[in-house]
Amino acid sequence: MPQPTPLLAGREGIESDGAIRMPGRQNCWAIVLAGGEGMRLRSLVRQVLGDDRPKQYARLLGTRSLLGQTLDRIGLAIPETRTLVVTVRQHAGYIAEEFSAASPRPTVLAQPLDRGTAAGVLYPAHWIAWRNPEAIVAIFPSDHFLLGEATFMAHVAEVAGWVEKNPERLVLLGAQPTSPEVEYGWIEPDERLDDLSTGPIRSVRQFWEKPAVARARACMTAGHLWNTSVMIGKVATLVQAGCQALPELSDRLARIEPFAGTPEEPDAVRQAYELMAKANFSRGVLEACPEMLAVSRLPRIVWSDLGSPHRVMEALTRMRIRPEWARSLAPSA
Repeated sequence: MPQPTPLLAGREGIESDGAIRMPGRQNCWAIVLAGGEGMRLRSLVRQVLGDDRPKQYARLLGTRSLLGQTLDRIGLAIPETRTLVVTVRQHAGYIAEEFSAASPRPTVLAQPLDRGTAAGVLYPAHWIAWRNPEAIVAIFPSDHFLLGEATFMAHVAEVAGWVEKNPERLVLLGAQPTSPEVEYGWIEPDERLDDLSTGPIRSVRQFWEKPAVARARACMTAGHLWNTSVMIGKVATLVQAGCQALPELSDRLARIEPFAGTPEEPDAVRQAYELMAKANFSRGVLEACPEMLAVSRLPRIVWSDLGSPHRVMEALTRMRIRPEWARSLAPSA
């Protein structure tokens, strides 16, 4: 895997003092997806912590949980006051523990029920659109490992600047593959739309979700990218994509708006979730709206999705740390 490049002052998106410059500073929001159960990593978390908490609330790579590390990374460019953590009600205890001493803290949107990743993305998108319809949103999973975090967030900032000028596109961030990975989704780029300092932004031809080995090898040979599931776009465009692809789910969410900010809002959210069907965001929205998408390749940083014990151990090796719990694991973990 390529080694991280140093952060250079004066690069697009970075001030001379190293601060990351976001376009329209008061207009950029972060959505952090923290509602998953992390079943593939459940056995490792149980061994490390002695309980069955979802992996995003576990301290696997240091003294901060994966969610805490994600928020630290986002905070390089987007403040807590414009950051939404989307979770589910049954995670309330973990959330309370996570933010017991945090000040300021992000806004937490606790979904009353798990209705899949489509609701997990579109509910906060509607929530932001009701308050700031001109906003740009950046969506981040809460279980990623990165080396080169400032470079990563500077790239997010540069893509956000492009989105400001091209509001019709939702831009996915793709990682340069280093192996024919079958547990990741792949993005097949299409025609060049524009250029950033790190390379071209391209349209999206299609997705290959967790392909077989032969297909993964073909994807790698053809120059396709790993799908990081990080996405940047105008909130209005994201809401529009949801309405176009999943009209019934989007209509349920839209019906919450008259109650937003009132004592009736929790009941309106509960009713919306009770009546909506479960849906996957990638399959239900992204694959249904390819004409609204673009993809930008990440700069040369280290990235992985911590979806398996093996990837956690690889991340620890790259960080050159070996916590006590890791020493007790079998070499094959």
